[in-house]
Amino acid sequence: MRTLPSRPEFIVLTALMISLVAMTTDVMLPALSLIPVELGQDDPGKGHLVISILFAGFALGQLVVGPLSDSFGRRPVIHGGYLMFCLGTLLCLFARTFEMLLLGRLLQGLGMAGPRIVAVAIVRDGYEGRAMARIMSFVMAVFIIVPAIAPAIGQLLISLSGWRATFALLLGMAGITWVWFSARQPETLAPQDRRVLSLRNIAGGIAEIIRTPAAIGFTICSGLIFGPFLAYLSLAQQIFQNSYDKGEAFALWFGAAALAIGAASILNSALVERWGMRFLSNIALCVVVVSASAFAAFILAQGVLPPFALFMAWLMITFFCMGLLFGNLNALAMEPLGHMAGLGAAVIGALSTAIAIPVGFVISEIYSHNVSPLVIGFACAALAVLLVGQWSSRAAKRQGA
Repeated sequence: MRTLPSRPEFIVLTALMISLVAMTTDVMLPALSLIPVELGQDDPGKGHLVISILFAGFALGQLVVGPLSDSFGRRPVIHGGYLMFCLGTLLCLFARTFEMLLLGRLLQGLGMAGPRIVAVAIVRDGYEGRAMARIMSFVMAVFIIVPAIAPAIGQLLISLSGWRATFALLLGMAGITWVWFSARQPETLAPQDRRVLSLRNIAGGIAEIIRTPAAIGFTICSGLIFGPFLAYLSLAQQIFQNSYDKGEAFALWFGAAALAIGAASILNSALVERWGMRFLSNIALCVVVVSASAFAAFILAQGVLPPFALFMAWLMITFFCMGLLFGNLNALAMEPLGHMAGLGAAVIGALSTAIAIPVGFVISEIYSHNVSPLVIGFACAALAVLLVGQWSSRAAKRQGA
């Protein structure tokens, strides 16, 4: 009989499984303009497709892995996800055309949905409410180390062995966490709690989620606030290396901003059980709205690229608030869905990603060497999340009554 991992081991393992998304996204950021050119494309700007296609596959994969994990258990679905991710990574590693690489990235996105989404369901199997938010905050604190150091690792690998080495690293990381999960994490969904896999049950579950104000409302909130963050990921190289001419220091500044998320996640884990998820989220959103609005007004009044120090100050404040929001919004959406955690995590993940992708795409497309679209995007998204969150909370109270 497999013994349960300790809470610290569970947190680290869960964080590494979830961080596969961040690592797959961030490790090749320094090479986004190199990859399409080396694979025969005339426009280096097509590098943003390397990110977009990954999240398109991720959004689709989430819709599949959630219902499967509710029916067949968590472990088999995670094994299948790792297998598909590794196949996609191998395709990227040996790609000879840009189209082949994009196909590999699509498979990576489909595959990483398993570890990412089902890991959240595993957390929900054992925790709920503020306790789940506390665990997810710890997970986020560990997880954020990955995107903080990923571009620096990628830059080093690219300088030594070329961009293909980043896919070799991803293959190794996936293999290690896959083996660790197989050896240490037992099944958390008992056979008697599994749902029969049928279109009727899936459709009924989705309908229930849509009719649950807290679930659907905070899912929309997660997608809206993730949109400008996704745009930042796509634009980070252009912002730091092209707009601000930071060259190889790009990885350093990118990591500093990411660490602000980790610091906030640690603080959130200490405060959430006392102050609650909604209160902390509302405070963070208000700070984002005020700081981004003020910074956007300054940029538009000056009409030029703002000083780098001012941009970094705004970015650190914003990302600190993101650290308070990511875990709390996800926990708020998952709170009423414990009886179908797999499907719930899938719908929340897929819908929030589907909302985030067009928001991030629009911001990325209108970016033109000035950070104002990104800043305005964060301000508008945070304001919209405040409004949707207030509606969701009021509707949930009326439904409960």
